[in-house]
Amino acid sequence: MAAVTDPIADMLTRIRNAIRARHSRVDMPSSNVKVGVAMILKEEGYIGSYKVTEDGKKKMLRLNLRYGADGRNVIATLERVSKPGRRVYVGAREIPRVLGGMGVTIMTTPKGLMTGKKARLAGVGGEVLCNVS
Repeated sequence: MAAVTDPIADMLTRIRNAIRARHSRVDMPSSNVKVGVAMILKEEGYIGSYKVTEDGKKKMLRLNLRYGADGRNVIATLERVSKPGRRVYVGAREIPRVLGGMGVTIMTTPKGLMTGKKARLAGVGGEVLCNVS
């Protein structure tokens, strides 16, 4: 298997593919940033739970996906904003609102990984990783 150049984009693609295929969970290689993104997705109610397991030497991250009572996806869109070829940095005042505040912006800041809303309240900017709605 070829090395992944953008692990966050790979994570988001795996989640999108699992949702389209109506899977209840999705596995991927783990990293601190991916666990941070999973933590935010859980806090915001987009996934049911997440767990880091050790498979020999490799750590794997398992996300349990959520679907509504009518079977609809909880996650409608999941898009990568900042890419390896084009990083997107914003100040605290320029943090974008997703769907007028209905969605979530996930970003890395000097104070760690957080949602755009929390970063705005903390008065810090950073790199916009992705938008979820």
